[in-house]
Parts: sequence; C-alpha cells; structure tokens
Amino acid sequence: MGNLHVIDYVIFAAYGLLILSVGLWVSRSKKGEKKSAEDYFLAKKSLPFWAIGASLIAANISAEQFIGMSGSGFAIGLAIASYEWMGAITLIVVAKYFLPIFIKQGLFTIPEFIEKRFNTNLKTILAVFWVALFIFVNLTSVLFLGAKALDTIVGSGDGSMIFPLIIGLALFAAAYSIWGGLAAVAWTDVIQVVLLVAGGLITTFIALDKVTPDGGILTGLNHVYQTAGDKFHMIIKRDNPEFMNLPGIAVIIGGMWVANIYYFGFNQYIIQRALAAKSLREAQKGLVFASFLKLLIPLLVVIPGIIAYVMYMQPEGTTTIEGVQAAFARPDGSINYDVSYPWLIKTFIPVGVKGLVIAALTAAIVSSLASMLNSTATIFTMDIYQPYFSKRTDGSDLVLTGRIAVVVALVVAVLVAPALSSMPQMFQYIQEYTGVVSPGILAVFLMGLFWKRATTRAAITGVLSSIPVALLLKLLPIEMPFLDQMMYTCLITIAIIVMVSLSTANEDESPKAIPLPKETFKTGNNFNIAAYVVMLILALLYTVFW
Repeated sequence: MGNLHVIDYVIFAAYGLLILSVGLWVSRSKKGEKKSAEDYFLAKKSLPFWAIGASLIAANISAEQFIGMSGSGFAIGLAIASYEWMGAITLIVVAKYFLPIFIKQGLFTIPEFIEKRFNTNLKTILAVFWVALFIFVNLTSVLFLGAKALDTIVGSGDGSMIFPLIIGLALFAAAYSIWGGLAAVAWTDVIQVVLLVAGGLITTFIALDKVTPDGGILTGLNHVYQTAGDKFHMIIKRDNPEFMNLPGIAVIIGGMWVANIYYFGFNQYIIQRALAAKSLREAQKGLVFASFLKLLIPLLVVIPGIIAYVMYMQPEGTTTIEGVQAAFARPDGSINYDVSYPWLIKTFIPVGVKGLVIAALTAAIVSSLASMLNSTATIFTMDIYQPYFSKRTDGSDLVLTGRIAVVVALVVAVLVAPALSSMPQMFQYIQEYTGVVSPGILAVFLMGLFWKRATTRAAITGVLSSIPVALLLKLLPIEMPFLDQMMYTCLITIAIIVMVSLSTANEDESPKAIPLPKETFKTGNNFNIAAYVVMLILALLYTVFW
C-alpha cells in the first residue's frame, strides 16, 4: 500500500464517509414506520429525472468499463466506444417504446411483465436465470475487476491484495444498500456519477498532458491521433484482427442492437430506477439525460486505453517511460491489456489527485455493485420468494427477505470472484457469454410487447431453443463474430415464436396481449428535442471517426 500519500488516504476516507452518510441518511425511517416493498425496491416511486439519469449511468459504468473497456481501447481502439455511443441511442428507443408499457403495467420487476403477458412458469424460469446471471457473471466480474484495478494502483500489483480488496468493496456496497434499498442506491449514485466523471476526465487530461515531453493536453491529443490513427476508426475492416469482436458495419445495423436493447431495456438493475420515477415523463427525461452522459463515457474510458497503447509502443516523440513494456507483460509473454487504466493512474496521477481518482474508480465499482445487489434482491423477493414461499398476505416479510437476499448474493459472489483470474479482455468476455442467452430473452420480450398473436407455448419454446441455437452458431465450421451470432440467434428465435404461435394459436390475438393505442408512444417536446440532439451528435461522431 506504499503508492499513496497521507493526503490521498484522507481524500479517499472523506469520500467513503460522504457516501455512507448520505446512504444511511436516505435510509432512515420515521419512528415506528416500516418500509413497504415499494419504498425499499422502488424508492417510493419518487425519483426525479436527474437522479434517474445519474443513477442509471453510475449503475452502468463500473470496473467493466474503466478497466475492461480501457483494455479494449488499447487492443482495438475507439471502435469499442460503439457500446457506449450506440447505447445512447438505445436509451432513447427504450424511453419512447418500452417505458410507457412497463410503467403503465405498474411493474416492480422485468420478469413480472412476462407473467402478465405469458405465464408464471416462464416468469419463474427467467427470474431464476437472472438471479444466477447477476450473481455469477455481473457481481463476480465487477468485484474481481475492481479489486484487480485497485491492487494494481495501491498494492504491489502481484495479486496478493485482490481477495482482501474484493471483501472491502463488497462490505462498502453492502453498508448502505442493504438497509436503504433503491433510494439509498439512487441518491448516493448522484454523488458517485459526478465523482466518476470528474475523476475520469482528470485521468484522461493528465495522461494526454504527459504523453509527450513538451506537455500540453491538445499537443498530447494530436500526438496520440497522429501516431495511433488506426485506433480512431469506429468501423473496423475485415482484415483487422479484432474484426471478430466488432464486425464492421454490423455494429451499427446488427448484433449491437441485440446486446444494447437487451441490456438497457430488459436488465433489471438498469431499468429499475426508471420504474421508480415520479411519472412516465420524468422517467423518459431521465433516460435521455443518461444518453447525453453516455456520449461522454468514451472520453473517460476508451481514450485512456489508446494513450496507454501509444506509451507502450513508444513511437517517436512519445515520453519515454522506464519499465512500460514490463508493466503490460503477462508471464506467458502476451500483453495484459486490462492494466491500461490502473497503470496510467499509478504512473502519472500526482499526490492528492490520486486519492480523488481512486475514489472515482471506487465510486464506479461500488455504485454498480449496490445496483446489482438491489436488483438481485428485488427479483428474488418479488418473483421467487413472494409467490412460492411467503406466508404473509400483507407483504410485511418482503423487505427483510430482500435484505437477506443481498447478503447471500454478496457472499456467493465474493467466494466465486477470484476464479476470474486470466481473461485477456474482460469486457469482451462478459459481452460474449451474456450473448449466449440474451438474444432469446430479447426475442420473447419483443414479441410479447409488439405482436398480439404470440402465445405462451411459443415463448417458452423460443427461449429454450435459443440457447442450443446460439451454441450451434458458435460451433459452426465458419468463424462468425459473436455480435453476428447474437443477431442470428435473435432472428431465428423470433421465427420460432412466429411459427409456433401460428400453428398452435386458437384465436387471432392472445387474451393476454398488451393493448397499444397510438397515444402510448407520444412523448413530450423536451424529450423529442433532446433525442434529436443526441442523434445529431452521434451522426457527427460516426461521420468524423468512420
């Protein structure tokens, strides 16, 4: 722990106290008052748009981005930013076409929609799947990547501090999220997102200033662009070794939509804060605010990875850094891309500022952990415990059950996290393995929302067949990018749902079909103007960096 000065520890401790104080203050109850399920899981449906947008981004941006996406920035370049920039437009689509239906249905959880549209069995299958996914993929990867990053910055970097740091991060997230529920998570997220954006920008600007001996942020940016121009293309060509991760134009018109719509539209820990909005209009404004923040994220997480690449390659005119090659080397001689961001912090961020930047990184990790824990507890309690195990009709046991679920999920994740030790690009790994199951689930939701003839039997057949379809596409003799596999899996699943529905339905419309009058999708002027601005900025970015 010898890499930090006393002032860094003071700043970090101040951050920790602030978050815990706000979280516990928000969690307080009036004397004799007990939290209801709506209070605990949906923050009394009281969140304003700016809290929704900030909390969504804080939940979304974690070690997965700061560490994993910076690593992919080193390996691939700006093209990995498609996950963020395409995410910005996806949030607008979700706000306009999905949120009105979800909020009108009065949902606590996303699986609850499946019960209303199809049946309880399918809801339970998906609820169990999501609880397992949150614990064994999301929570474990955030804990491991976060601890790995902090070990690189404040420890010896040999991995000896990873498990103690995993425990520390878990306890920090649990300290306020267990007691306070979504309200504590969302309101502390407002502070966390300010900190993570500020800390991210500071890291990027300092690294740009240090990349050339002459200094200067604009000079550094020009040098990085001139010496690593091939890293500044959003659409990579087929001959690029990274084409299998980001398959060219298909990123814009293909599987990226499957990944993003599933993630932002049907992922409980993302959409839960929108379900907790004061109103539909407030929820929609929250999502468009989040889409503006998404436009910023590549500057915080991808550009540092490209800067680290330039430092590593040492082209002419770059500041000479002793030991840079060794810092990125794995024992087997390959490059450890995921140390890019921690290495920049450790090497260039000065005393005092380092404490702030580490606090920002910790904020990104802890806010995501808290959101995932709250959503895991929400799905377990409302979709598994309440219908099958609860003995009380007044719901008085639900909040306690949610708190116990948080503790159990966290203990399991802490024990499993160290197993994720040797992934070359963690961000891509998470996308790829989530991509085996997400296309089928997305197909079921889309057909349930927008096709009135979709039947329960077709939905169950579709979701169960989607996994063998995805695995079959993976095993084909022709190599196929995983985003393309996701697109084809989703389209094949939709085709299966259509065929089974048409061959088994007894009526033209399912009795559980969702009515969709035209006014359902009407949005306010503020939302419309903001959405057009986001789309214009995106068109400009893709034109410049094509």
